[in-house]
Amino acid sequence: MSQLPEWTNELKRRYLRGEASVFVLFGNVYDTILHNGKLLSLTDFLVNEVLKSNKDLVGVFNISQGFRTAYRNNYDDGRKDALGVLEDLTNAHSKTQWLEALEILLTGTNILTSSRNALILEYSETLAPAGDPSFQADTDRAAIVTLHRWSFLPNIHQKDNIVIIMTENLSELSPKIIANPRVAAIEVPLPDTETRKRAIALTDNSMTENAQNRYAEITAGLKLLQITSILTPHQSEGASLEERTQFIAGLLGGTEDVQSRAKELAQLTLEKTNEEIVKLLAPERKDSADQTAKDLQEKAAQERDRLIFQRKREIIERECFGLLEFIEPKFGFEVVGGQEAIKEDLRFIAKNMRDGFYNRVPMGLLFTGAQGTGKTFFATAFAGEAKMTAVKLKNIRSKWVGATEGNLEKVLSVIKAIGQVIVIIDEADRSFGNGGESEGDDGTSSRIIAKMKEFMSDTSNRGRVLFILMSNRPDQIDIDLKRAGRLDRKIPFFYPQTVTEVFAIGKAVARKNKLNVAENVLDESDIWEKMVGYSAADIEAVLLLAGENAAKASEENPLITAENLQTAFADYFPSRDTTMLEFMEHLAVFECSNRKLLPEKYAELSADDLQQKLETLRFSVGNRR
Repeated sequence: MSQLPEWTNELKRRYLRGEASVFVLFGNVYDTILHNGKLLSLTDFLVNEVLKSNKDLVGVFNISQGFRTAYRNNYDDGRKDALGVLEDLTNAHSKTQWLEALEILLTGTNILTSSRNALILEYSETLAPAGDPSFQADTDRAAIVTLHRWSFLPNIHQKDNIVIIMTENLSELSPKIIANPRVAAIEVPLPDTETRKRAIALTDNSMTENAQNRYAEITAGLKLLQITSILTPHQSEGASLEERTQFIAGLLGGTEDVQSRAKELAQLTLEKTNEEIVKLLAPERKDSADQTAKDLQEKAAQERDRLIFQRKREIIERECFGLLEFIEPKFGFEVVGGQEAIKEDLRFIAKNMRDGFYNRVPMGLLFTGAQGTGKTFFATAFAGEAKMTAVKLKNIRSKWVGATEGNLEKVLSVIKAIGQVIVIIDEADRSFGNGGESEGDDGTSSRIIAKMKEFMSDTSNRGRVLFILMSNRPDQIDIDLKRAGRLDRKIPFFYPQTVTEVFAIGKAVARKNKLNVAENVLDESDIWEKMVGYSAADIEAVLLLAGENAAKASEENPLITAENLQTAFADYFPSRDTTMLEFMEHLAVFECSNRKLLPEKYAELSADDLQQKLETLRFSVGNRR
């Protein structure tokens, strides 16, 4: 058992200690398990590698195929006939009668009764689904009661029998079963790095160890089924038919009808390596062909890397029901103007994540500030600067009962398996708020917030999963979610306070949008000074409008002049609720965890004065958002 996955050892320990005889396996249950150089389905793995050695009978049941005997040991003809009757019974009757028949295996007194039986229930969420009992069918309620009752039946435990229930999401299974103290829930995790490496070596044994290590890292978050599907070689060395044709044409040289011959030979040699083709067609030109073969191999490796990233993104986004979106930033902090103190802190965090100094990395970050201060833009730039996988968590709420919890469970399991990842959650006050939306939702909000709290405070995720929550109303976020140990660092964002900051943002915006700005524009300090207090979004809008004006004057290589900028500034009219913006700005000051990040006018503000100002502003803004 020591060579089996850790979750299997946990199942064994809890079973031998007598904690339970009914187990729920959840998580990555629809994947293959790598054991002894073979890839097995979870059911086959349980039957052949876990249960067969100490059980006389192992049965498998799902509502589509009914009951089947996966393994039996020394059964006489009478028992074989009885098993056949049981198989016929479960294929032709209702759910309630199925479970009554299956109970015969575990506790009955007829010819089937014996000790040491095992029953595996696949797709158990279809047997005992979650939901309000008052809206469930009688068969569903009966099935839930039956499975709940099995966990307390002394005959099951005394006869050394075991029931294994399989489901992908715990939230889809009736909570009456999950909450039962006599039922043990064990998670089957996504494959770890070492397991992925062994599966990759099994799939393509021509890979070098370095290639195996690289692919083991970049396939984090995928199932073994998906990894083997992506990496299974379809054509030798990943070369396309056109590339193989050109390679062979190079070997044939200037012979007659070289292209038609090369194309025909390419079709016939798809399963051969480049070296084998060289030996077959031009053994005397091996040296000159080596470089061509090497170039093709490098190109194939690059294409395989691109394919893996593309397929990984598609698979994870699809499996997470579109709730996770991969972010591919095309820029880093070079396009961010100002905010040097924040950039320095975030670079330090990213460096320690990459170098493995996880104790120096916060569990999470909270970006606060009014709209237009660049929180989302800054988070995206940080993902590009850190050069790590970054995903955006979308709204996980669903109108279907239990779906929201299931969505979150699935998303968090994938996030944990990806490895080093930055998780960006925009408008966190709406996703994890402590008011308004939580009313009348049957406790869904409290349950998902509790799940997030549990995940975000798991210290094993420190340095591997970095949450960045963003909100202009941090007062609406559950207060326990914001505590140290979950969101260790609260970073405030403000509108530029000085001409220098406005100027730095202007230059960064021009770089980002590839605007051609005249030198004299940089000297027009009076224009930049007028934009102090404008948001970064407003400054960008003014510069883009100036670029528009320049393009109207000269369509070819338009140059933004001081006059263009002055006209654009005079024409642009920012719409803003000044009281609400002031309130959001003071909230950012209130949440800030480091005084060094505050503007000068707030750095020495006392807590009492800040609290009093917030109360006054809160009364003014009322229920506006």
